[in-house]
Amino acid sequence: MLLKIASGFLSGVFMAGCAGTPEPDPRYLPSQSVLEVVAVLRRHIPDDTYRFAPARDFTGRNVYRASLLRLENLETAHADALRAGTLDDVIAFAKGRALERIRAFDLAAVSYRQVRESDPSLRQESLRSAAVCETLDEATHIEPPNTEAAVGREVALAAFERRRALLDALLADIGSSHYAAVIREEIERTDLARARFLADVRRLYPDGDVRALAAIQQLVVTHRESKNTNSHLLALGDLYAELAVEYVQNHPPESLSFDPPHFEELVEAAARMYEAVSNQDGAAEKIEAARRLEAFLAFMLKIDRDRFSP
Repeated sequence: MLLKIASGFLSGVFMAGCAGTPEPDPRYLPSQSVLEVVAVLRRHIPDDTYRFAPARDFTGRNVYRASLLRLENLETAHADALRAGTLDDVIAFAKGRALERIRAFDLAAVSYRQVRESDPSLRQESLRSAAVCETLDEATHIEPPNTEAAVGREVALAAFERRRALLDALLADIGSSHYAAVIREEIERTDLARARFLADVRRLYPDGDVRALAAIQQLVVTHRESKNTNSHLLALGDLYAELAVEYVQNHPPESLSFDPPHFEELVEAAARMYEAVSNQDGAAEKIEAARRLEAFLAFMLKIDRDRFSP
C-alpha cells in the first residue's frame, strides 16, 4: 500500500553529484529518493522481530533505525523540494512504521496522526496504527512502584499483571497484523521485567527463591520461540548458580547442615542450562555460555566432593 501511494507522487528527489571527484562507495551514498527508503522499509514491515533479530541494511545498521534516519535526512536536505507537501503523508506514515519498531510508540502515534489528506485506505490504516501505538505506549508506562516494603512485592506484581493483561487484549484484537510480533516483544519484556524483579527481591521473602525460579522458568517456557530464548536460559542458569554459591556460603560442605542432594540439584540445573546454550553452534550466546560453565565448574572443584560423592 505504502509503495503504491509513494510511486504515484514525485518520482524522487535526486542528489546532485560533484564532477571531477572519485566515485564514492555506493554502500554509503545517501538515499536518492523517498521512494527508495519506503521500498526498503516496506520490505521489512512484515518481519517477525519476535522470533528473529531485526534485519540489517547494507551498512549493517538496524533497518528500521536506518530508514528513520534517512527519512529525516531527506526532509532536511531537500526541504525546498518537499515544500509542496505531496509526499508529507507518505513520509509521516513511513516514519510511523520505523518508530514503532524501535519502541518509540508515542512518536509513532503522533506521526501516524499527521496523515491527513492522502488515499482513504492509507488514512484509515494510519488511524488504526495510531490507536495501536497509543495502547502500546500506555502499556509500557505501567511501572511498579519503587518500594521494598512488605506489601511492595504484591503491588509490583499487580502492576506487571495490568500491563500483561492490556497487551494480551491488544494481541487478541490485532489478528494477523505485523503488530503481532511487536506486541509479543512487549509481552516478553513484561515477563522478563517481572522475573528480574522477583530475582532482585527474593532475599526479602521466605518464598523468594521459589518465586524467582518459577518466574524465570515460566519465561523460558512461554517464550521458547523468541530470539532471546538463549538469554533466558542463561538467566535461569545464573540464578541456579547463584543459589548454589549462596547455599555453600550458608552451609559449608564440612558442616553437618550441608545437604548433598540439594546442592547437587542446584549444580546440575545450572550446568544443564549453560550446556544447552553452549552446544548451539552459531548462537551468539554460545561462547558466553561456555565461559560461564567453565567458571561454574571451577567453583565446584573447590567443594569437598567427599561430602556428597558416593
